[in-house]
Amino acid sequence: MRILGEAQERTSSVVTVVRAQEVDIPALSKLCADTFRETFSHDNTEEELQAFFDEAYNHDVLKRELEHDESETYLAYVDDVLTGYLKVNWGDAQTEHELENAFEVQRIYVLKAYQGYGVGRALFDKAMRIAESGDFAWAWLGVWEKNYKAQKFYGRYGFEKFSEHQFVVTPDKTDTDWLLKKSLR
Repeated sequence: MRILGEAQERTSSVVTVVRAQEVDIPALSKLCADTFRETFSHDNTEEELQAFFDEAYNHDVLKRELEHDESETYLAYVDDVLTGYLKVNWGDAQTEHELENAFEVQRIYVLKAYQGYGVGRALFDKAMRIAESGDFAWAWLGVWEKNYKAQKFYGRYGFEKFSEHQFVVTPDKTDTDWLLKKSLR
């Protein structure tokens, strides 16, 4: 087993990043659904979103993710309020295997009410510290093709588009994610 991140880390006087544990699953599940809903409700009905949440963010799925030896999930708090989360993967836990010896930032989501508080930046910084502490050649992540703000943010840190994939919320709706990579060497 390889533990790459620290269990808890204060990143500023306001944002605290904590490694998620099994006891956090109910709050994590709600946060996953809330942040995803805020991002994708413009193009999906509540019923479609709920069906996706029931499959992707249920207790068993999140428990498997938390227990995987090549994956870590972190929760972000602002003044003790859960505001965002980060999920990182390496090895077999990665969702794509296009890059050799790579570290994936699978999810960084922040509640809209807390965007601008430095939560996303704290989670991104945490991910990059974990990636750089390993012996990885690449860091990579997926960004929705219409999330121009995120594309610009990651571009400032040296991430470049190298591929794309289709993202399916419901069988009738498909979006495209851009895959962005950054050399760690």
